[in-house]
Amino acid sequence: MPTDNVKTVPLTENEYVKGLLALMEANHLSGGKDLSAVIGQVAAMEDHLSAMTKELAAMRRELAEARKQNHPVRNALQKVVATMRGQISELREMLAGLKQGVIDGCMRALAAVKAAGLSALRNIAEFFNIRPGLEAMRDRLDDNIKHDETVIAKIEAMSGEYHEAGRHLVNMGRAIVGKELLQEARPVGKLAKAVESPIKADRAALRAMRRCVNAAIGGLIRLEKTERKPPIMETVNKLNEKIEQSRRDAPVVARHHSQNAER
Repeated sequence: MPTDNVKTVPLTENEYVKGLLALMEANHLSGGKDLSAVIGQVAAMEDHLSAMTKELAAMRRELAEARKQNHPVRNALQKVVATMRGQISELREMLAGLKQGVIDGCMRALAAVKAAGLSALRNIAEFFNIRPGLEAMRDRLDDNIKHDETVIAKIEAMSGEYHEAGRHLVNMGRAIVGKELLQEARPVGKLAKAVESPIKADRAALRAMRRCVNAAIGGLIRLEKTERKPPIMETVNKLNEKIEQSRRDAPVVARHHSQNAER
């Protein structure tokens, strides 16, 4: 059952998520810590996506400056801004799907407990079908990281060519007046560095998101492999039932022995 504000409300503040985690913690159910960690990783992706959005705004400002200076990186940066806008939009939708998957899983788990008791949570992982979504996001993040690395290399190369051309022009003037020629071009310029900075920050955010995805997948795998032991309270209740049954059976056994003795 989708929630209208899944894209805006932090995952850890969702009522079903909080309800299930609190229930598992209160009853010391196995898998509670791993599930909490998985949900925490998905929630952390929201923060990294927010950082990417801020870097996009910074890149737009640098693009405006590059246009003013007619810098050779302006065309490349313009394409990066457009691409990054699409990347953020796609990742936001994928993350919204993951969040909804977590919320739906918590809702199903709580409904199962209501219907069948805590024993319904023996295999908590079966309520959460989010692993395919996590793996798809990991693949998309890998593609985006490679794209950023390609753009960074391209900007550095273009900036180098720009300054190499500038060195030749300067040397022409120095040759005319008899000055020693410059042997090396200037390093990557300030504008190129300013342009690179938000792209590198974006790459860092993408890498951080990928670490979250990998950690979440690892947590799900641990949940799936966890030995399915009955919840503690269920075990205690069953033990109490056995004890009570033994007490009820005791007089019957005693009478049986007494009758055998009389014979």
